[in-house]
Parts: sequence; structure tokens; C-alpha cells
Amino acid sequence: MHEGSSARTSRQLYIFESRRACCGFSRVLGLALLLSISPFAQAHSAKDRESIGPGLVTEFSASLDDVLQALHEVLEDQTIHGTHIFDKEPTLTGAVAADSTPLFEPWEDSGAASKVFYKIRKGAIAPRHFRDSADQGTIAVRYVVTPVTPDRTRLRIDAIFVETYHKTLHPSDGTVESSEFKVIQGHLQAIQFAEQEAADAQRRREGTELAARALKLQRENETTRLAAAQSSVEDLEQRVNSLRHEVERRVKAPGTDLKAAPFRGSAKLATLAAYTEVVIVVVTEHWYGVETPNGQRGWLPLDQLEPLP
Repeated sequence: MHEGSSARTSRQLYIFESRRACCGFSRVLGLALLLSISPFAQAHSAKDRESIGPGLVTEFSASLDDVLQALHEVLEDQTIHGTHIFDKEPTLTGAVAADSTPLFEPWEDSGAASKVFYKIRKGAIAPRHFRDSADQGTIAVRYVVTPVTPDRTRLRIDAIFVETYHKTLHPSDGTVESSEFKVIQGHLQAIQFAEQEAADAQRRREGTELAARALKLQRENETTRLAAAQSSVEDLEQRVNSLRHEVERRVKAPGTDLKAAPFRGSAKLATLAAYTEVVIVVVTEHWYGVETPNGQRGWLPLDQLEPLP
């Protein structure tokens, strides 16, 4: 009886150890299988990771600084454009700018001075326009800015959604990239328009200053000639009258409005009656800067003035 009991005990112990070893092997095998089907385990190289989605590559007729300014404004708008998570909330906010993210492989720059930026939105639930997304996870958008020439800049945009628990990666169908591009383009156009307006204003200021210097020089020359004509009262009177005709004009009938700036749509300062005499202070191509008899200064169109009789 004692020997039979001992044999049964040894056999049970062997079966238990065999089952435990088998169970441990199953866990290791299951973990290996899980890792083997993970998108991150399959993406062994940056080239594989770059093929996950269509992305978007375009070039702007703009400087690198202007494109970076527009991009930074979009990075800080807290929105992932071109997707949403609930039908009643068509805009997906809550995104933050980031210097890096493990959701993308490090960008490999083949000699170009590219700059890389990211925008991240965590806790997105089955976001629209990401292929087969049906879980909670993180949306990551990558922007790669590369200077081509001093006045041309290339922009690449990629968007992905990665599930939090299964780590499954879902590429965008292109809607997110195209929507982000349109927003960046809008900011860039506003920046370029403001720069053009500033340049035009500077040219107008330079033109006004040039006209003022020319008029000042003209006055200095006239003063010199008048000083040289002191010996002849008649000659002096003629020269004074000539100078008066050059620097003064009178308003044509029936009168006109004195403007605050040399533009048709600028504010009206006063209404000048016909034949009001004014002193020309500034000369431009289409406008005179004038001073009225009561000392008020403003602008009048050239075609509203005529020489003194």
C-alpha cells in the first residue's frame, strides 16, 4: 500500500509540473504572437512607418519664416482639423503642440534643413477619417517644413490615430492632412497680405518724404533767387508773384472736401468753398498736401485745384 501511494504521488507531481511548464510556454508564445501582429513590431524601419498613410506634400511661394509663423499659429489653435469624434461636435479641440512623439519614427533628413513639429490629441474615441478606427486612442499630426529656395518652402503633413490599449495604428484617409493644409494656407495668406500692406505704406511714406524734400529744396532755391533780386523792387514783386503761383492753388468751382489722407475714401476734415486759396505743402503724383487760410492742413486731389489767376 505504501509503495502504490508513493507512485501515485510522484505521478501527480509530474503532471502538475508539466502543466505549469506548458502554461508558462503558452504565455510566452501568446506574448510573442501579440508583439508580432502589433503595427509597431511590424514597422522595423522608418521607411515602413512612412508608408502607413498617403500624407500630403506641397510647396508654398513663401519664405521659411512666413511658413513657420503660419504653422506655429495653427499648432497653438488646439484643434485637429478635418476630423471629429461625435456627430454633434464637428470640431475636435483639446490638441497640444509637441516637440516629439513616439507615435512617429524619428524624421530622417537627407541633407535638407527640415524642421519637424507635432500636434497631439489624446483620448479621442473612434475619430472620423481614420481608417477602421473604433477604439480610444491618440491622434498625432506631424508637420515637416523644408526650405527649397529663399522664396519657396515645402510642407509635409502626416496624420495617424493609435489605439491606447491594442496599439493598433490607423492612418488618415487624407482628410485631416488636407484640412490642416487649408488652415495653414489661410494663416500664411493673412501674413503675406499684412507684409504687402506694410511695404505699400512704407513706399507711400517715402514718396511723401521725397515730395516734401523736393518742395523744401524748391523753396530754398526761390529764397536764394529772391535775395539776389533785392536791387530791383519790380523784379522782386514779379518773383514773389511767381513763387506764389507755384506754391499756391485755388479750389475749383463748386468746391471740394479737404481729406485727412491722400485717398478718396478717407475722412473729410472740412468743405472748402470754390476759389479758396491754399498753400501746397506736399506734392504727390495725384494729391497735394495743403494748408488752408485758417491754418488747417489736409489733402486735395490735383484735379480739384487750379493755378491762381
